[in-house]
Amino acid sequence: MRLIRYAFREGWTSLVRSGTSTLFSVTAIALAVAVLAAVLLFTTNVERWLDEWSSSAELSVYLDDGTTSDERGAIEDAIDVSGIAASREYVSKQEALARFRDGFSSLSPLAEGLDGNPFPASVEVRLAPGDGVEAALQALARQLITLPGVVDVQYDRDWLNRLAAGLDVVRRLGFLLGLLMALAATVTVAAVVRLSLYSRRDEIEVMQLVGAPVGYIRGPFVAEGVLQGGLGALAALAVLGAGFALVRSLYGTALAQVLEGLPVGFLPPVYWAYLILGGMVVGAAGGFVAARQAV
Repeated sequence: MRLIRYAFREGWTSLVRSGTSTLFSVTAIALAVAVLAAVLLFTTNVERWLDEWSSSAELSVYLDDGTTSDERGAIEDAIDVSGIAASREYVSKQEALARFRDGFSSLSPLAEGLDGNPFPASVEVRLAPGDGVEAALQALARQLITLPGVVDVQYDRDWLNRLAAGLDVVRRLGFLLGLLMALAATVTVAAVVRLSLYSRRDEIEVMQLVGAPVGYIRGPFVAEGVLQGGLGALAALAVLGAGFALVRSLYGTALAQVLEGLPVGFLPPVYWAYLILGGMVVGAAGGFVAARQAV
């Protein structure tokens, strides 16, 4: 415990003494943490939206204008037998046009200029949650498209899966970029701590002559790196949080309309802890690399 107190006391003194050099290393770590935090902020919100959309996913079966009641009955029977439908609703052509006018009031004059009603009738199916729905859904879609009276079958899970795949690519690229920047930050911290080491080389030689433990010689430099990493991570979270609050204050209403009330939140506290710990690990790695030259 005495060693830890000594290391951090000396590390803080060296950090303050370094001045501009410390600012460079803290900024490098802050940039690396900011990239990871921004990726996490984006992906956590999109994942939350995907969960909401998946719970309300629908299958839309569009019908031909000449579909008979018997054909529609066969279509609805196939949906009921599948066992994946929580509910279903028949939407007539008139109801589809009314929904378009209500949902897209600015575009409703376009529909008025067309001859007749361009919107097809449909059967909208709310999917039941549960495992194994995807395979059953695809089988049902293949079956429905072959039935008389069916023009097209579309289901939300299709584009939700594509969105999830795209989100995974964004996450991987973001983490890769963050890792590269973390390596660069480690090198920067090592360079800054090495400057502190050179400025204290006479003190280190004296400590070696009197037989000071290796931990007392290397400890302050590792602690200095840890402090730089922690400060960098805190700075990144503070800037990202301020930017998030600013965007919400300026565009919160517009985002709520676009997302239809879906929540947009900042990173949960557990992510703050991970990011701060990650910044400290990066700083400690840089400090350790430099400290190895001390003994």
